[in-house]
Amino acid sequence: MTTTPAIRIENLVKRYAAPGAGEVGKLALKGVTFDVPQGGIFGLLGPNGAGKSTLINILAGLVRKTSGSAEIWGFDIDDNPRNAKRSIGIVPQEIVFDPFFTPFEVLENQGGFYGIAKTLRRSEELLRAVHLADKRNAYARTLSGGMKRRLLIAKAMVHSPPILVLDEPTAGVDVELRRLLWELVTQLNQDGVTVVLTTHYLEEAEQLCDRIAIINHGELIADKPTRELVGMAREKIVAVTVDKDLAGPFMEPSFIKAEVVEPRRLEVTYDRDAISAGQVLALVQGHGYAIEDVSTREADLEDVFVQLTGAG
Repeated sequence: MTTTPAIRIENLVKRYAAPGAGEVGKLALKGVTFDVPQGGIFGLLGPNGAGKSTLINILAGLVRKTSGSAEIWGFDIDDNPRNAKRSIGIVPQEIVFDPFFTPFEVLENQGGFYGIAKTLRRSEELLRAVHLADKRNAYARTLSGGMKRRLLIAKAMVHSPPILVLDEPTAGVDVELRRLLWELVTQLNQDGVTVVLTTHYLEEAEQLCDRIAIINHGELIADKPTRELVGMAREKIVAVTVDKDLAGPFMEPSFIKAEVVEPRRLEVTYDRDAISAGQVLALVQGHGYAIEDVSTREADLEDVFVQLTGAG
């Protein structure tokens, strides 16, 4: 028996209205199909303008799709919009709440919007979870940027949705805050929440996500487990330190690129499907250099992303 996906997207198309008579509207999504499995952290990546925000806004009910279907926790967004919306919490890029309310009031109001009885609201619990209990009665406008981000996550979790979508949650925040946000997200996931994440920090996606989909120009170009996706990168770099100054970079037919980074240090990029690291070293020695030190760098998600999207 198979588990129903947390989110099911099938042949989703969105064409925006034409700006003027005789013009064709922008086709933002071109028949995108993928599933988000339950219980994991799912990465949704793509260059700016690829269609990620359009897709999220369709799930949030802010944008009407042109065709195709989308289900959230088994509820079709057209046939059962109320239950679909109750099954998902959206943390937007923008910081959106009334600056004159306190964090407690922000969460209480949000609970009211979802029709949650006062006795069943989790405002105090959520403030503790996002480490804002001591700011319970402060005006939201006085909070730091990091506190506001955490309050947005608490706001998205007011109705206890099984799915949390974070749209660029760490854009423009410092390293320490990014770490705190990821600890919070990881804890929510361990508590059973399915997380969907969009980010431009590819190292974060590689560390956090179990599975990643990549959208480019409105089309799905990859949807694989993270390890499998990283394994798609064919290029590898070997850095070689030699016994004397290099006369300059030298190219072999099997090298993709060769670069002198220090007087005695050469970096060679090669296709690991075509040649091995040992063969690269043998070619370097063939040019009259003795090798004193070697290090290699495996491909990462950024290499795959650039390779697939051409967003060099």
